[in-house]
Amino acid sequence: MEENSFDLVVVGAGPGGYTAAVSAAKFGLKTAVVEAREAGGTCLNRGCMPTKTLLHSAEILRRLRESEELGICAENIGFDYGKIFARKEEVSSKLRAGIEQLFKANKVAFFRGKAKISAPGEIEIAETSEKLFAKNILVAAGSEPALPPIPGLDLPGVLTSDGLLAKSDGVFPRLVIIGGGVIGAEFASVFSALGSKVTIIEALDRITATLDREISQNLSMILKKEGMEIFTAARVEKIEQADGALSVTFSQKEKTVNVPADGVLVAVGRRPASAEIFSENVPVEIERGFILTDENFQTSVPGIFAIGDVTKSVQLAHVASSQGICVAEFLAGKPRSIDLSAVPACIYTNPEIACVGITADQAKERGIAVKTGKAVTGANGRSLIDCQPRGFVKLVFDADSGKIIGAQLMCARATDLIGELATALVNGLTAERLGRAMRAHPTFGELIGAAISAVR
Repeated sequence: MEENSFDLVVVGAGPGGYTAAVSAAKFGLKTAVVEAREAGGTCLNRGCMPTKTLLHSAEILRRLRESEELGICAENIGFDYGKIFARKEEVSSKLRAGIEQLFKANKVAFFRGKAKISAPGEIEIAETSEKLFAKNILVAAGSEPALPPIPGLDLPGVLTSDGLLAKSDGVFPRLVIIGGGVIGAEFASVFSALGSKVTIIEALDRITATLDREISQNLSMILKKEGMEIFTAARVEKIEQADGALSVTFSQKEKTVNVPADGVLVAVGRRPASAEIFSENVPVEIERGFILTDENFQTSVPGIFAIGDVTKSVQLAHVASSQGICVAEFLAGKPRSIDLSAVPACIYTNPEIACVGITADQAKERGIAVKTGKAVTGANGRSLIDCQPRGFVKLVFDADSGKIIGAQLMCARATDLIGELATALVNGLTAERLGRAMRAHPTFGELIGAAISAVR
């Protein structure tokens, strides 16, 4: 019994789960993790890391194809998708091994199998019927691809992101993507560069609709320039087999349109993977699949916590990781070290997109007077040197206090640059204070300095 008793048992070894477990162990808590699949969860195995590895390969191909404009002969460029796929698998494998090594180094017990919380403080592993006992339980089970009620989703060649990332035998010549959000936009960038003819079908009036409108419009123009077709305000009615391929039927402006495809990616979002975690005698409050928690991530049952995609928080790996650290600190009686109010959001398209805080339009809706500063990539030396597509950096400041309240970036290295602006936001820096820092030349970071200088 004592051997299987812990201060904390974490259900799920994704970014939130493994970070919480390692943090708790460092604070001196006896900790265990139960994971039904691979260490690293969706992000490392079926999400962030595999897609970014493919994006890296796709970007190399894109650069080679553009090289003729620079006087470099790069005719008849080919690639071996088997090797690209193998590198994706290798990256995930190395990262998985690193997480398992972290568990060993910090004496975190790692159990493989499907966990069910059979009672408060008690977890049963389905495959072995082994029971673990814990003072506290943290659910970090993550999410899974959502499936809309569209006839034909069970046809061969209709895949979610999980299935498309597992496909090792080459790319679809014609790929239709249902959903123009973050997932759809990233996969569109990858497979367009790898040679697929990509069509995006989005139900809302613009792709990446949760972002600044200018970003959405700019991204749409860039993707179309790369040869993609984009249909917005379009509702998919059905998917059928036709002439040895697939046919996607959708309605747009009272017209019915059919698009042929060799493969279809369903990328309409993700749903919490909360089913079958709790037995009937564990009355954790759940709403539409999301586990409800308080400000310390504790559920309606004392001693049971939840973080990440399985809750109503923003579905991002770094959010789950930060929440995991906060839970470990709470259980160890430590003060919270991370400000969870400023969440950087990133999209790894070309160019990259990154945002934090609120937009000028959102500020206006809230009755906040603002000053904004904007710099375009066409005036940035490093962007010109690297042949970067059109983009910008936009900063939003509170007109009364002068403090930064938002930033929207669409440029090379945006996903790296956003860190500086998130730091500025949580520390309440003004344009004047941000402008004191010298930025090296020539760099993409100069765009931030230029945007600060343009504040009015």
